[in-house]
Amino acid sequence: MNPELENGKVIIFSAPSGAGKTTIVQNLLTKELNLSFSVSACTRAKRENEIDGKDYYFLTTEEFKNSISKDLFIEWEQVYENQFYGTLKKEVDRIWEKNKHVIFDVDVKGGIALKKYFKEKALAIFIQPPSISELENRLLNRGSESKSSLKKRVEKAEYELSFKESFDVTIVNDHLQQACNNVENEIRIFLNQS
Repeated sequence: MNPELENGKVIIFSAPSGAGKTTIVQNLLTKELNLSFSVSACTRAKRENEIDGKDYYFLTTEEFKNSISKDLFIEWEQVYENQFYGTLKKEVDRIWEKNKHVIFDVDVKGGIALKKYFKEKALAIFIQPPSISELENRLLNRGSESKSSLKKRVEKAEYELSFKESFDVTIVNDHLQQACNNVENEIRIFLNQS
């Protein structure tokens, strides 16, 4: 895949866990923006109600490593030992062949790698929580965090916030609807540039 030969563009979203990134992306997909969601590949076990090819491309560790050796990924990361996540080149091709723009919902390292790969064809958006204490409250309200996992997530969020300057735009998600509107405006401006 040669990104210079394609007409499509890419929109990259990254944020600390609990910042509201996935909610904003889901909202965008309901708008008339000609966007299609990029499905990532991973090696983690499929959860109940998840569908292969819709939620993720579920690969074995061996399949994932094989795909790395064949240079089939735009970017990939080993999150934990033998737990990989990545963006397949064929997934972007699939979306561009439908004459749509690609929307990514990825972690901060993945977002930076995708921006580096796609350069000016990409708009990289960082969703920032209003504060670390608000982020902590949001994670607590999910009811799925233990004290130790909450502490780890907050520490990781503080680390991830240090990379926001690597993104084209930072949107503070203080009020969800306003953040959705701000993101949509940025995307409309970017897609109308060429």
